[in-house]
Amino acid sequence: MLIGVPKETKNHEYRVGMTPASVREVVAHGHQVLVETGAGAGIGADDAAYRAAGAEVCAAAAEVFERAEMIVKVKEPQAPERAMLREGQLLFTYLHLAPDPAQTADLLASGATCIAYETVTSPRGGLPLLAPMSKVAGRMAVQAGATALEKAHGGRGMLLGGVPGVEPAKVVVIGGGVVGRNAAEMAVGLRADVVVLDKSEAVLEHLDGLFQGGAKTVYSTRDSLDRHVLEADLVIGGVLIPGAAAPKLVTREMVAAMKSGSVIVDVAIDQGGCTETSHATTHADPTYVVDDVVHYCVANMPGGVPLTSTYALNNATLPYILTLADKGWRQALKDDAHLLRGLNVHAGQLTNAEVGAALKLDFTDPAQVI
Repeated sequence: MLIGVPKETKNHEYRVGMTPASVREVVAHGHQVLVETGAGAGIGADDAAYRAAGAEVCAAAAEVFERAEMIVKVKEPQAPERAMLREGQLLFTYLHLAPDPAQTADLLASGATCIAYETVTSPRGGLPLLAPMSKVAGRMAVQAGATALEKAHGGRGMLLGGVPGVEPAKVVVIGGGVVGRNAAEMAVGLRADVVVLDKSEAVLEHLDGLFQGGAKTVYSTRDSLDRHVLEADLVIGGVLIPGAAAPKLVTREMVAAMKSGSVIVDVAIDQGGCTETSHATTHADPTYVVDDVVHYCVANMPGGVPLTSTYALNNATLPYILTLADKGWRQALKDDAHLLRGLNVHAGQLTNAEVGAALKLDFTDPAQVI
């Protein structure tokens, strides 16, 4: 198979779909790889490194899209990239379609087959291609929140962990999944006062055992959510319904009642955000203020630490890239029901039920298209 790796074009996105090491593995399987010049610059991998791994370096993205049978990316294709997709081409990347009708319409019109990292499942449960970036984003959320709490950045002027004789900041983590667990680990490590809310008793029990009292676990109800958010100095939203739009758990009224200078880091923004006042921002302009509450809603948080996140992502995606290339997408999906869950769009048909529900579009059972 001829695999194409274009340079990412989203604002301040420095990750790349395949590292030179991944290219070398794919070439060893008998496949060819086209890499756009400069695609790996953000991780310190120059064109020479890709050539040494066996890739052909192309001068422009247009050539990569024109020639490649499979496109491997990190972030959702931007509008100019979507215009270059064609019928019969395979796209393998993060998509996050539920809050993005424009992208969904373009992908349907392209006729391409689109497999989304974030909806591929695992026999052990969970989302194996989303998890690495959820770990990064969860940890970054605490760093970003701590910075936003500084007075110069619009926050209350608090040190997250306080000092002897001065109370630490209260950090409220909504959702105890991969994002929430990693955020709580970082916040506990910085000696903040940490509360994690979740609706799963099994998740709360696991976190209680993990933190041994270092973080409080609270069953999430409207009452407990309202109470802890209003007491918080930093709220981290990490809720996820695979493929679907994130539930709006923090209302405008709650935001208006929060402390002046408090901070919300909405990690769920890729799926539309879990706060009614959230809208996507970029690394170039990451925050805005609503009712004296600082909102950090960067939609590609791990892009800010590309060395860590690219290698973490490639560790997870490489086996799937090899499977898709070795078998072809149709046979690979027939053989793996969990990879089939990643199929979101095929030949003008929407094949993900959660996206269909979010955008009020008809969808086709993915099993029918393979």
